[in-house]
Amino acid sequence: MIVLVDQMGNEGFGYTLDEALCAIGFGRFQYIVLAYSGLGWVAEAMEVMLLSFVGPAIQPEWGLSANQESMISTVAFAGMLVGAYSWGVVSDTYGRKKGFLGVAIVTSLAGILSAFAPNYISLLILRCFVGFGAGCGHVFTSWFLEFVPIPNRGAWMVVFSTFWTFGTIMMASLAWLIMPTYGWRWLLGLSAVPSFMALLFYGLVPESPRYLCTQGRLAEARQILENGAALNQKALPVGLLVSDHIKTITGEDDHESLENNALLSYTTSKTNSSQRSSSSVFMLLSSKLLRTTLLLWSLYFANSFSYYGIVLLTSQLSVEQSGCDSRTLHSENIKDPSLYVNVFVTSLAELPGLGLAALILDRVGRKISMEIMLVSGFVLLLPLIVHQNDVMTTGSLFGARMFISACFSIACIYAPEVYPTNLRATGVGIATAIGKIGGMVCPLIAVGMSSGCHQTLPVILFEVTILVACLSVVFLPFETKGKELADTTNLHAPVE
Repeated sequence: MIVLVDQMGNEGFGYTLDEALCAIGFGRFQYIVLAYSGLGWVAEAMEVMLLSFVGPAIQPEWGLSANQESMISTVAFAGMLVGAYSWGVVSDTYGRKKGFLGVAIVTSLAGILSAFAPNYISLLILRCFVGFGAGCGHVFTSWFLEFVPIPNRGAWMVVFSTFWTFGTIMMASLAWLIMPTYGWRWLLGLSAVPSFMALLFYGLVPESPRYLCTQGRLAEARQILENGAALNQKALPVGLLVSDHIKTITGEDDHESLENNALLSYTTSKTNSSQRSSSSVFMLLSSKLLRTTLLLWSLYFANSFSYYGIVLLTSQLSVEQSGCDSRTLHSENIKDPSLYVNVFVTSLAELPGLGLAALILDRVGRKISMEIMLVSGFVLLLPLIVHQNDVMTTGSLFGARMFISACFSIACIYAPEVYPTNLRATGVGIATAIGKIGGMVCPLIAVGMSSGCHQTLPVILFEVTILVACLSVVFLPFETKGKELADTTNLHAPVE
């Protein structure tokens, strides 16, 4: 509770946003936010997982070369790269909800149209737009984080991460059911359903009260918190909603002036929207955040490269295990259930990884948890440096994906926690965009190995990137376990 004192010595009471969230707890209000943000996370996961199936299916039908096949994945990741940064800036400047609306429109429309693509070039363009929309996934993470009370925040963020796993499992299941009979066009169309649902339910979700507070819109933020308290059947603390750093205000001695001056103190400290969007990159590279930003970029790139590499390895190594020269995916292989079974099984691997993350995340902290996951993933991927039998290949991929995906999920929790509210979506968006570069490079390697025994070098490269990710985590300067979310860089962000 904050004591507000005016010039006459009269006292009033105020409370911060974190105090309000702790007071109303985690209940029906947060479950609504979790469901909608999870829907956005499922949509991105399905679009990413789709890449494992569409290229191999289209290649024989349209007579594509290996490079043309890999380009389908590359343009999608290129769109995600641009979208991750763009939606981050939009969300930090105009609000989280405005970003959600644009994403839902672009992704659902481009996704449905791509199912009717008449030729290769039009498909590339439409899948690039789908990737652009899917690049907003990190904003859903930041938005949900801003509604979660500090206690057990790590565990609830892991619960949120399970939506990504559900998305990959849903896509593997759909591909298994649809591809052998109905073909890739039906799969492309159905993958747009979650984005269309996000558009339908857009009007039911609130703006982030933390974003509203940074904009000085305290009345709107308080109204959202009151609605949340009512849904959770809890009461807000007594007093006014104020900034974390407001301890004293000036003004008249009545209750109304206390509220007006608290609002004034907030609004005088905020920056203009256009100024903030143009200077956000420089703020991320300021002395307070430079080391964290560069190491997060390295972590996201290496973790994304290794994660998507394992996903693509699954489809490439799961077909025709009896001989290396027969691993190129021909049209008859698309009807082979072994491809879908192995992809489905390795998708299930993410669930125990997330369960382990939930157990240790709030106990040992974010950094140590990521280090445990990365080292375990490195060890389990090691046997694939040489050719293994079907059981050993699936087992190694299962274990490696379990730990690498868990690390990826923890990184997606850590990054929004370490950045302040006025830079959160932009900072995480740029880091995500850097990660998408890793996703763009991966198909060129994983698909290129499909002809002949070229397994060793790609796996060694994935192992090296896992080591890079591990070193990046070691040198990250901050642990965010149990810490309040900062609103601006000059409040809580420590100097490196």
